Amino acid sequence: MSDQRSLADGETLVAEFPADRATYLRDHAVMAAIAMGGAMLVLWWMENPHIWTGAVAGLAATAIRGWYLQSEELSVTWLLTDSRLLGPPGRTVMLRDVTKVRGLGSAVQVVTASGDKHLIKYQADKDAVIARITSASEVAS
Repeated sequence: MSDQRSLADGETLVAEFPADRATYLRDHAVMAAIAMGGAMLVLWWMENPHIWTGAVAGLAATAIRGWYLQSEELSVTWLLTDSRLLGPPGRTVMLRDVTKVRGLGSAVQVVTASGDKHLIKYQADKDAVIARITSASEVAS
C-alpha cells in the first residue's frame, strides 16, 4: 500500500484511485476553452472593441489556477477496502452507506444514505472506478 492511512484489523485493500495527471491537464484545457469563450462573449456583449483580451484573460486565469492547485490535486489518492472508501485525511465512507455512485465529468461522485457527497477527481477511467465502488458497496451491504 502506497498510502500512509492505516487499515483496520482484518481489512483488505481492494483498489487505489489516484488522480491522473493527463486527465487533470485535459480538464483544464476544456476549462480554459470555456473561460476564453465566456470572457470574449461578455466583452462582446459589453461592446468592448477588444474582445480578444477575453481569450487571453480566460487562458491566463485557468493556467494560473491549474498551476497553483496541481500539486495538491494530483497528490490525492482514494483507497477502496472491503468495507470502506478512504479519501483525503479525515474522509471515510462506509461502503454499506453508499446509495449512489455516478460520474461527473472526469470525477466520480459517491453519495451516502445521510446525503454526504464525496468527489474522487481526475480519474482516467471513471467508468471502471464507478463499477469497482458499486460492486464493493453491493457486497458490503
